[in-house]
Amino acid sequence: MKYSVAFASEVDSWRWVKRAEELGFHAAWFYDTQLLNPDVFVCMALAAHETSSIRLGTGVLVPSNRIEPVTANAFASLSKIAPGRIDFGVGTGFTARRTMGLGAIPLAATKTYVQRVQQLLKGDTIDWEFEGKARKIRFLNPELELIDLTHEVPVWFSAFGPKAKAVAAQLNAGWLNFGAQGAVESLEEMRLAWQDAGREASQLQSNLFFLGAVLDDDPVADEAKLMAEAAPLTAVMFHNMADDVGAMGGRNLPQGPLSNLVGEYLKEHDRYEPADAKYLENHRGHLMFVRPEETHLSPELVKSTTMSGTHDELVARMRTLKEAGYDQVTVQLVHDHEASIEAWAKVFKAI
Repeated sequence: MKYSVAFASEVDSWRWVKRAEELGFHAAWFYDTQLLNPDVFVCMALAAHETSSIRLGTGVLVPSNRIEPVTANAFASLSKIAPGRIDFGVGTGFTARRTMGLGAIPLAATKTYVQRVQQLLKGDTIDWEFEGKARKIRFLNPELELIDLTHEVPVWFSAFGPKAKAVAAQLNAGWLNFGAQGAVESLEEMRLAWQDAGREASQLQSNLFFLGAVLDDDPVADEAKLMAEAAPLTAVMFHNMADDVGAMGGRNLPQGPLSNLVGEYLKEHDRYEPADAKYLENHRGHLMFVRPEETHLSPELVKSTTMSGTHDELVARMRTLKEAGYDQVTVQLVHDHEASIEAWAKVFKAI
């Protein structure tokens, strides 16, 4: 099983990508989250220039934020710097659209977008609709070799529900999953979608992204690690639910053990300003830090909802994922805590 690293993109992420390359990591994935982080392609270009073997991918790009020719041009430019090392991770949009108060892009539109980018990267002339007009477009002078259209840029599709998994299979794309819970069951569902599309089971590539902390059995130090390195993932669960039952949805709280905690967070959410754009505060620090008012997050809750445990516990969890069929796992490093890559490298090497 390959092991990789992910970043909420920073212009200095290349330093940790370089260290990941030295430690034997397979790939580095960069989040495409405008208004929260620097531009993903700027960050990837710096990493491409400073490394020689590690793969670099968008994890994931959001179609509505860049038109197809711009996206194709960006990937072809990256491929010129790091030929054969670039991956096109894409999804319908969560963080990058929620920061603007928007929901996900329809799956059909996302699928068409991916296919157009793929065709452009093959050097094809495509039919493209924009601003209500149909036009033919293509790269105009690839023979100058200012970009690279020679090396393949594989597609990876972020998919959680059955319909999205079906699209991933239709595209013959690698599959990106995210989170520490239900990973094995989700992989089984993806396998069914893959088979339903007539794909060979052995050709499915699967990659699980997660946040977590490698603990040391030191209560004080471990609590700090959990809240800094893992809790940003738990916080996102509540950001998502606040959108669903609050600003972007109805007002019915989810049933189950999290109901009271969601209600507690919604009391804070109700105070966010401006009143017609609560999403601006709701998604601040998304997957990077826990805000001071997010007191509903406890170390116990964080440990139970993230990929956190001692070295030996995490090795056992990784082996379970490997046995289930995941062929890649990706840990996201958190801003100012990137040095945790050393402990994660030891976990991965022990699998």
